[in-house]
Amino acid sequence: MDTRTAKDYFGNDRFAAMTGIEIIEVRPGYCRAQLVITENHLNGAGVVQGGAIFTLADLAFAAASNSRGQLALAINVNISFLKGRSSGTLYAEATEVCQPTRLGAYDVLVTDDEGEVVARFNGMVYRKR
Repeated sequence: MDTRTAKDYFGNDRFAAMTGIEIIEVRPGYCRAQLVITENHLNGAGVVQGGAIFTLADLAFAAASNSRGQLALAINVNISFLKGRSSGTLYAEATEVCQPTRLGAYDVLVTDDEGEVVARFNGMVYRKR
């Protein structure tokens, strides 16, 4: 799946699209996506709401895990929030941990404009036949 195909396919993810997430690059086993922070992404404490960060990481994970053309569905994910941000842009970079089989493992780092890690996400998918 190339970047254009991924943008078309994941454009149907209406929730991610509503948040303003954009896929930057997709290649086999990899995806980079971004979220430009607006006031709509902030929680009561004035930092990006955890659900917005999770959605960014999850979309990059979905694109990377489906990038080989076989339907992959999440079976387990974990996220750790390491730093709060209130402005700028967040980036999620998803990478395959090993060559995929029926199960695929992925790491996603969410970083800010300075390259500092905001969150770490890891997930596992099941590949449908």
